Amino acid sequence: MRLNHESPQSSRIGTNSSSSHKLTLTNGSSHPQPITNGSLSDYANGEQREDSPKATQTYYGHDREEVTRILIQGLDDLGYNGAAAALSRESGFDLESPFVAAFRNAVLQGEWTEAEELLFGSRVSKHGNGNDTANGNGHSRHGGGLLLAEGADTNGMLFSMRQQKFLELLERRDRGSALMVLRQELTPLDQDSGKLPTLSSLIMCQSEDDLRERAEWDGAAGISRQKLLSDLSQSISPSVMIPEHRLAILLQQVKQNQISNCLYHNTALSPSLYSDHTCDRSQFPLRTVLELTQHSDEVWYLEFSHDGSRLATASADNTVVIYDTVLFKVIHTLADHLDKVAYVSWSPDDSKLISCSFDSKARVWDTMSGNCVIVIEQHAYPVTTAAWAPDSQTFVTGSHDSELPLCLWDLNGNRLHMWSGSPRITDCSISPDGQKLVAMSPRPENKLCVYNFATREEIYSLSLKWHMSCVNISQDSGSMLVNMANNEIHLVDIKTAETIRRFLGQKQGEFVIRSNFGGGGENFVVSGSEDSRIHIWHKENGTLVESLDGHSKGCVNAVAWNPKNPGMFASAGDDNKVRIWSKASTLGGKTRDSMNGFER
Repeated sequence: MRLNHESPQSSRIGTNSSSSHKLTLTNGSSHPQPITNGSLSDYANGEQREDSPKATQTYYGHDREEVTRILIQGLDDLGYNGAAAALSRESGFDLESPFVAAFRNAVLQGEWTEAEELLFGSRVSKHGNGNDTANGNGHSRHGGGLLLAEGADTNGMLFSMRQQKFLELLERRDRGSALMVLRQELTPLDQDSGKLPTLSSLIMCQSEDDLRERAEWDGAAGISRQKLLSDLSQSISPSVMIPEHRLAILLQQVKQNQISNCLYHNTALSPSLYSDHTCDRSQFPLRTVLELTQHSDEVWYLEFSHDGSRLATASADNTVVIYDTVLFKVIHTLADHLDKVAYVSWSPDDSKLISCSFDSKARVWDTMSGNCVIVIEQHAYPVTTAAWAPDSQTFVTGSHDSELPLCLWDLNGNRLHMWSGSPRITDCSISPDGQKLVAMSPRPENKLCVYNFATREEIYSLSLKWHMSCVNISQDSGSMLVNMANNEIHLVDIKTAETIRRFLGQKQGEFVIRSNFGGGGENFVVSGSEDSRIHIWHKENGTLVESLDGHSKGCVNAVAWNPKNPGMFASAGDDNKVRIWSKASTLGGKTRDSMNGFER
């Protein structure tokens, strides 16, 4: 499909807190004693006791104290409290000092004056700001206090603690004291002027439930104190207060590094820690094992159902074909459109399928019966894209219709909303968490808009130099892939709009070429190309893993990976064919004779 059609308005077509309420919790452990986080004595943090064995050598190049204290915390997290205590006794190292343990308990029990004094010492007055820089072994040289991390925002820490204090006073219906905290302790910090009016408005809350709802806060009895402690700990020197679950985080980093360095890691399963990890190329889907030949014209798009059991393909022959993914027999041929079908989209529950056509209509099909249940015919120009809300009850269509470019519909065909930020839409996507809607428009706008899907308001928009052809959002709703007409695919942080990574190697300039996330754990980025090839990159490091001979002629327009079978993906080409790729030469244990098309 071309990026721009000859008709007037048509176009060819990316702190962990405990949930427990026990105030004696220690970095996720379950110690019954009030001295928390594995603090087993009154010795200062990081110091070795005089009566303990001397062990000054490093541990295979690593600092022995750091390793030991992290192991104590890890044993604590695992629930091996006796082993943690034994290791502390034998090594002479405590997980944290009495100062830290006292500060932890003060926060978890809501003793805010004590917590401030332990954290900042004389660096902060009751109503003033904290200005001194912490220094020393576990506490400040300037009147006590804990050693803070480099660049720690003292005022921000104070604001967070006093905000919690303010909310708890309101929860206890002590409005007078809460008002004093707001005026005398929060306002002088001048930390976030935008927050002060919001906090002031909470004084008028009529009930505890009303307060919690409006403040988006779960109360003193919830996990708010644990979360506050977790947030504060990030600004305290890690040598004083080891970050939560440090051993687990380090092990996860080791695994992630191995995955990042394994070009063919095509599984969502976590690697074992027992050995170095690598995946065999022979287990990667590199072969065309089947060609589907039901279409009589170019195949422009295809998509697997969310359960991986069916595949829908859209073609310039005006039809949509739905196959099963075991034998790839045709389940339905949907032939009601009067012009080219540019796009299809499965509902999250797989019960319905939207098809978008150059006949200016979008149709919603019942995927079990194959019947058309809704026709959206209000658009005056080609409908190019569609996306479902996570509940499968509403959907969005995008069109080259400047009067109705981007619309939200219900299952009765009623239009619920229209976004008017761009005169034409070529592609759109709704994040799996239902929070964001992303839509793109073609030249001359070359605009990418991100909306709050719940409020319908625009969050931001990007005007880009190059034409864009498609956008896809990752399953974690954190990033999006954007295909660019300068032979690049950009992985973009959907929150910050920053480009995380660029993928190079495919050819794209004149036609709509679509990319996608794919493989186990969405470890890969896969795209078609105008040179008839399929390109696969490692998502984490951007390495081009494979460049495969795709189709016999023209463009590979789209590629889709089976979400439930990492060993299978499908490609759609200008040669009128759909290719099924796998690591094996048979599918579902059957030979070619029982399938549609022919085996390669």
